[in-house]
Amino acid sequence: MTTRTALARLLGVSLLSLPLWAQAQTKPCRIDSFPQEVKCGQVQRPLDPTKPNGKKIDVHYVVLPSQDRNKLPDAVFLLAGGPGQSAVAAASFGETVLGKLNRRRDLVFVDQRGTGKSAPLHCAELEESNKILDKEATLKLVQSCQQNLQKLPYGDLQFFSTSIAVQDLEAVRLAQNYGPINLVGASYGTRVGLEFLRQFPQSVRRLVIDGVVPPDLSLLASDAKPALEGIFADCLKNTRCNTAYPDLAGSWKRLLGSTPRQFTFTHPRLGNSMSAQIGRDDLISMVFKGLYAPSTTAVLPYAITQAEKGKLDPLLTMSGSFNQAGPGGLVMGMHYSVWCGEAYANPRAVAVKGDEFTEVMGSMYDKICANWPRAEIPKEFFTTPNSKSPVLLLSGGIDPVTPTRNGDQIAKALGSKARHISIDNAGHGLLMQGCVREVVDKFLAAKNDEDALKVDATCVRQIPRPLVWLPPVLGSDSAVAGEAKKAGE
Repeated sequence: MTTRTALARLLGVSLLSLPLWAQAQTKPCRIDSFPQEVKCGQVQRPLDPTKPNGKKIDVHYVVLPSQDRNKLPDAVFLLAGGPGQSAVAAASFGETVLGKLNRRRDLVFVDQRGTGKSAPLHCAELEESNKILDKEATLKLVQSCQQNLQKLPYGDLQFFSTSIAVQDLEAVRLAQNYGPINLVGASYGTRVGLEFLRQFPQSVRRLVIDGVVPPDLSLLASDAKPALEGIFADCLKNTRCNTAYPDLAGSWKRLLGSTPRQFTFTHPRLGNSMSAQIGRDDLISMVFKGLYAPSTTAVLPYAITQAEKGKLDPLLTMSGSFNQAGPGGLVMGMHYSVWCGEAYANPRAVAVKGDEFTEVMGSMYDKICANWPRAEIPKEFFTTPNSKSPVLLLSGGIDPVTPTRNGDQIAKALGSKARHISIDNAGHGLLMQGCVREVVDKFLAAKNDEDALKVDATCVRQIPRPLVWLPPVLGSDSAVAGEAKKAGE
C-alpha cells in the first residue's frame, strides 16, 4: 500500500478526491541558513481559492528532517512574524529555538504567500532605504510599489490574506503526509496559528503562540504609549536613572515640540555625515521601534535626552533606521496586503484613545490602505475558537504591541486547554528568554494532552526591568556618576 493510499483510507476519502498537491515531493537542497543539506519543496496553489483552475502560485517550504530511526509523525511548523517575514529566512532562528525537537520531528518552514519565494511582494525602496523618508515620500513609494506589484502575474493583491495563507499550510501538511502537526508562531505568526486552529482543528496537535496578536486587533501601536510611560515612571522611582536623566517625560515632550528640526548625524552603517529635517512622526517611529526589547528600552532615556540636545545618533542607531534588510525584514507588499484587509474589515474594532503613537501609526495606515486592494475576510476570522488541542501562550508585560492582556483574553477564549505564561518585565517575544525554550520543548514533546498542560514551568522567573544605560562619560569622577553608582549599590 502506498503512503498516499494509506492517507486516503485514514481520511475516509477516495484517491480521486485528493487534490493534486498531495503528491508533491521534496528534494535535497542547500540554503544560507544551514551548513547541512536540507529538503526543499513547493506546492502549487490557486491564487484565488474559489477558482481552483485559475492562476496558480508556488508556495515554497523547507524541511529540516529528523534523522532518528524512530521519527515521530507530528512535525513542527514555525510561523513567521510581521506580517511580511519569510519563515525560510528565519529558519536558523527556528532551529535555535526548536532544535531539540528536531531529533525526532521534522522542522518545517513555509514561506507564506507574498514572502520568500512564494509569489513575493517586495517593495525594494521601502525595505532597503538609505534615507529617512517623510510621510509624503513614503506614500509615493507605497503607491508606486502597489502599481508595480499589480503588474505581476500574481498581482491580485486581495488574495494575500491570513485566511487563505493557512489553507496553503494545510496543503503543505498533506503534501508531506504528516498527521496533526505542532505549530509555533511568534508575533503575527500567532494570528496565523489561531486562524489555522480555527479552520483546521483536526490538523493541530499542539500550538505555541508567543506575543499574542488577537484576530480582532486593529492597531499595533495601541499599547506603545503605556510602554513608554512605564519607562518614565520607572525612571522617576529609580535614583540611578532619575539622577542621570531628570525629567525624562519632559525631555520627550520638549523634543516632540521642537520639530520639525534639522539634525546632523553620522550614518550608523556607512559612517558618513548626513543632514536631514526630522519631523515629529519620525521621532515617534524611532522610539516605537526602541520599545520592543528590554535591551533597547534601557538605552531609550539616553537616546531621548541626547536627541533633545540635538544629537540624533543614539536614537537612530538604537531604532535600526538604516539597517539593511535581514532575515527578520518585512516584505512590505505582503505586509500591507494582509494588514489592510484584516485591520479594516473588523466589525468589532474598538476606537483607540488617540495619543502620539496611535495617531502616527493609524493615520499612516489609513492613507496607505485607502487605495490598497483588500481581501474579503470571513467574519469568523475575528473570533477565537474553543480549542480541543493544548495551546501554550507566552507574553511579556512591557511589550508595546502584544502585552499580557492579549494573552489573557485569548487564553480565556480558547478554554480549558490553554495555558498562559507571562513575564512582567519582558518585551516582545519570550522564546529566547531564560528557560522558556525548555518549557516549550516539554510542552510539545509531552506524550498526551494532560501532561502537556501540566508541564513544569517553575523555572520561568520574573525579572526586574533592565538597568538604564549610562554613557561612559558618566563613569568619570562626575557627581552624576557618583550618585548613580551609589544608587546601584
